[in-house]
Amino acid sequence: MAGNESHHVLDLPSFTDPVKMLIVVAPYYKDIADNMIAGAKATAEKVGATVDIVEVPGALEIPTAIGMASRMADYDCYVALGCVIRGETTHYDTVCNDSSRGLTLLGLQGLCIGNGILTVENRPQAEVRADPADQDKGGGAAAAALHLVALSRKWANRTKGIGFRPAGEEFRIAGETEGPSRA
Repeated sequence: MAGNESHHVLDLPSFTDPVKMLIVVAPYYKDIADNMIAGAKATAEKVGATVDIVEVPGALEIPTAIGMASRMADYDCYVALGCVIRGETTHYDTVCNDSSRGLTLLGLQGLCIGNGILTVENRPQAEVRADPADQDKGGGAAAAALHLVALSRKWANRTKGIGFRPAGEEFRIAGETEGPSRA
C-alpha cells in the first residue's frame, strides 16, 4: 500500500530574498481544506515566506485564479489546494483531469506552482493525505512551489539565444534603420 512506502523528501531551500506565496484553495470539503492550509502555511513559515490565501468555489476554478493572480498581483509562487472525491458520475474524471491540466499549462509558462489538489476514492483517503501530522500533502505542495522558486531564482540571470538568434548577436526591430541602443 502506498501509504506505507518510504519516500525521499528534499530539504527545503533557503532564500536570501523574501518569498511571497499565494495559496488558492477550494474549500468544498472544509475540514480537509483547513488541514491542507495548515500544512502549507507551516512549510512556508519554515523558510520565512509570506502567505496570502484566497478561496474559490471548486477545483476547476483554481487554475483560473492562479492565472489571474499571475497577471494582476505580485507572487513568487502558488499553491493549489482542494479535494476531489470520486462520486457516481464521470464528473470526477473531468474535474481531476482539467484542474491538473490547467495547473500544468500554467507551470509550463513559468509559474512556480505546487499542486495539492487531492484526487481520492473516498473521504478516509483524503483525511490521511490532508493531515499535517500524517501525509501532509498541503505541506508537500508548498514545498514543491518553494523548490520551483529556488530554481527560477537560480536561473534568473542566465541568458540564452532567442529563437534562431544566437546569444549576443545584434538585432534590428522592423522599421528601424539602425539597431536598438544598448544604454
